[in-house]
Amino acid sequence: MSETSDPKVHLTRSHVRALYQEMLRIRRFEEKCAELYTQEKIRGFLHLYIGEEAIAVGVMQALQPLDAVVATYREHGHALARGIEMGRVMAEMLGRQDGCSRGHGGSMHIFDAATRFYGGNAIVGGGLPLAVGLALADRMQGRPQVTVCFFGEGAVAEGEFHESMNLAALWQLPVLFVCENNLYAMGTALAISESETDIHRKAESYRMPAAAVDGMDVVAVETAARRAVEAIRGGAGPVFLECRTYRFRAHSMFDAQLYRSKDEIEAWKAKCPIEHLRAWALQAGSLHAEDLTAVEADVLAELDAAVAFAEASPWEPVERLLADVMTPEAPS
Repeated sequence: MSETSDPKVHLTRSHVRALYQEMLRIRRFEEKCAELYTQEKIRGFLHLYIGEEAIAVGVMQALQPLDAVVATYREHGHALARGIEMGRVMAEMLGRQDGCSRGHGGSMHIFDAATRFYGGNAIVGGGLPLAVGLALADRMQGRPQVTVCFFGEGAVAEGEFHESMNLAALWQLPVLFVCENNLYAMGTALAISESETDIHRKAESYRMPAAAVDGMDVVAVETAARRAVEAIRGGAGPVFLECRTYRFRAHSMFDAQLYRSKDEIEAWKAKCPIEHLRAWALQAGSLHAEDLTAVEADVLAELDAAVAFAEASPWEPVERLLADVMTPEAPS
């Protein structure tokens, strides 16, 4: 384990099990989504979170129910870790009426007001100004909430990244920016697209506290997120975390992955966050073989129930398809 994970020795057995189960829930959900996609039960674009589970799970440990979460189009893992029911997320993936957005959003636009989960955003970097606005609203209303914004390293090439960093720092807004740096903005390697590849240093240029963390180590992420959120709640203003990670699957299901080698992928798979925690927990005696078997059984049972729920859910009636769509008024 990394040095930043030293607090693991103080973790309770139940917490280690919860971290492991949450990451496994995301992994099995994403694998099932890939399967359903090949069966054409999930349509459109599909961006899987496999390999990055430690970030969503670790960060969510630091949040309270009324905090806000803004995510990217690779957001299924964030949604599950935030507490949205797996059946409702799966129904949304299948475009069914019982989905958390009544099937209107699909894979890229998961939304749930009850958990203050504000997307799902198909626009690269589009969630950054939204997070700034949510934090500003909380500040103006005197609410003590924190807003967490997840985005990929590709978003730092967008102008709205710099605008959002500037305003958040200038107004000292309660935002935790979490950059999921998986090294490739779609198919473009970070090293050939950015002159500064230590992403957190870009945030430091706005006089914002920033740090890099091992995004393949769930406890390192949790430790850093708890420290950051505590500082933000204490009035320190925004904090930036660069979580260095890797997606094991292609950018999307349409991606042939011609831009990276199989050897590189396999090298990162050896750092799998789930296996990483599993191996440590077994060695430390925090989990036993029977615990892992029970967790796997629980996750698969939940997943089977989620798929059954989604497939039994009705389609949205045709007459409701434009019910929540803003359309221009016809000229009088």
